[in-house]
Amino acid sequence: MTARRPHDAPLVGRFLILTPMTPDDFPALARAIARPEVFASGFGGGPAGLPIGAEAFDRFARASYTPADDGVPFAVRVRGGDDDGTIIGATKLGDLDLANESAHIGWTAFDPRVWGTVVNPEVKLLQLGLAFGHGFGRVKIQADAVNARSRAAIEKLGARFEGIARRHKRRADGTWRDTAVYSILVDEWPAVRARLEQRVAAWDSGPLRLGYSAGAE
Repeated sequence: MTARRPHDAPLVGRFLILTPMTPDDFPALARAIARPEVFASGFGGGPAGLPIGAEAFDRFARASYTPADDGVPFAVRVRGGDDDGTIIGATKLGDLDLANESAHIGWTAFDPRVWGTVVNPEVKLLQLGLAFGHGFGRVKIQADAVNARSRAAIEKLGARFEGIARRHKRRADGTWRDTAVYSILVDEWPAVRARLEQRVAAWDSGPLRLGYSAGAE
């Protein structure tokens, strides 16, 4: 076994900083992602899972983003420009199976104002680098099978489609979701990393501006 749990430490990119999530981050995170359009396509159990009010969001965030032996959650922050330090989303390297060198990048949501920007590729570049740099051999990324936007974003990363896990999870409204499962293996990482680095380098709009949005992730 070579995989080891990463330390809870910031990941610094060109346009973003991923900082270890704390409860102090939850109010700002709520402003970023507690929106119907974020939950519309399956995040958090789908539309019925949207937490209404500060207490409900706090419960949701504590359940999703509390550090654990098998999970390292991050707040996603803007780096540089007028919005420096602003929380624009969350993600987690979770389901850490050290014996089998397997991890899962998920629990990911971003402020809709940054959809289609450099955010998703740089977040994945940082997280995948963290996972493979700590000895993991397989990283899973998944989405509700009906979430076409998220699936397109995963496929654009270069992740390999593994199949559909049928009746995999119960949505917040009681219906069952099928889950589209993708993965990246350590042998595939150099090519995936090069592609992500190119996408980040191609971003020519300067520091992230929260009024900007264009295209698909």
